[in-house]
Amino acid sequence: MKKDIIIIGAGPSGLALACLLAKLDLDIVIIEKSPLKILKNPAYDGRETALTHPSKELLEKIGAWKNITKKAISPIHKAKVLNGFSNYSLDFENDSKKEALGYLVSNHEIKKSIFKEVEKLSNVELITQIEVEDLKSDDEKATIYLSNNKVIESSLIAAADSRFSKSRNKMGISTDMHDFARNMIVCKMKHELDHQNIALECFYDDRVIAALPLDGKVSSIVITVPTKKADELVNLSEEEFNQDITNYLNDKLGKLILTSKRYSYPLVSTYADKFTTTRFALIGDAAVGMHPVTAHGFNLGLMGQNILFEEIQKALEENLDIGSDKVLEKYNKFHKKETKLMYHGTNTIVSIFTNNKLPARILRGLMLRAANSKFLPFKSIISNRLTGNKLSKGVFSSFLR
Repeated sequence: MKKDIIIIGAGPSGLALACLLAKLDLDIVIIEKSPLKILKNPAYDGRETALTHPSKELLEKIGAWKNITKKAISPIHKAKVLNGFSNYSLDFENDSKKEALGYLVSNHEIKKSIFKEVEKLSNVELITQIEVEDLKSDDEKATIYLSNNKVIESSLIAAADSRFSKSRNKMGISTDMHDFARNMIVCKMKHELDHQNIALECFYDDRVIAALPLDGKVSSIVITVPTKKADELVNLSEEEFNQDITNYLNDKLGKLILTSKRYSYPLVSTYADKFTTTRFALIGDAAVGMHPVTAHGFNLGLMGQNILFEEIQKALEENLDIGSDKVLEKYNKFHKKETKLMYHGTNTIVSIFTNNKLPARILRGLMLRAANSKFLPFKSIISNRLTGNKLSKGVFSSFLR
């Protein structure tokens, strides 16, 4: 079988890239190990994704945004970062003319909305319940060998098979991997007080708790704890768990009551040493797997896909080989530029804000106050990333076109 592009992985990153590339009349195949019924109706997994305005615009561009019901979209009007039980906070306001700072949408709703668009595409073939056994590339072509003994050749392979990408390993790309020795526990809780569409992130000596505003008096609660304590928190009785979270949020939302299952995920961040090699490109978490504390992981993934799409589009306009080193190196360069500082900066922030030693606790308070200063651009940089306003010239600006 011969195709223009092979995409490995039918998660939201792989599906979104397929939607973009389909506009260029390319012949595309997606390889996915999961069954088709799971892709059509993905189960709720506890995770809510904070979408920036540029990400919303890309989902609109591929037609997926209209598939998400209004009730499933929760606007964030403001975000507050707090150090422990102190009332002092670092506030991120919506200073733009847009209706919200960002939007919360359940992870499974995003998957479902993009898949609906992929189903409509006549030039995208989806092969499910099949794994990639091996892959090779040279100056002439890229080739994958499937578990059903079939072989597919193409001009380019794009791997979107998670931060633990097997394809990345098979192509010999090394990765910076950081295990935080912590788990993220996520669930939904209803509460007495109105959240006013304000997202809270509270750093304590033994954990981090985020309360993300959903529809009504309901929030997505995200708790980051050392791995050895994760099972203990998951296995608390509902009454004990409700009281525990209520106490830690210090009456900011009143009494909280669990309304969903508690899900636990290990926290590991990854950053590929390079995003491309011969006729091969990494996208989404396979390229950059972020710690969720800054809520930029999925957004950076969408941005990267758009960069790759634009470079392929330019190559076609100039009658160039879409899988050539010249085309892929531009993607590698621009995506590295947009992600490297965010990745390493996030890991540094996490290491400081999850350290319970006295010097780190003092530094946390100082950092919040410094970040609040009108003389430092920290808040405006983050806010602009969320709303897509006043961005510096470069690739991220082109993402908004």
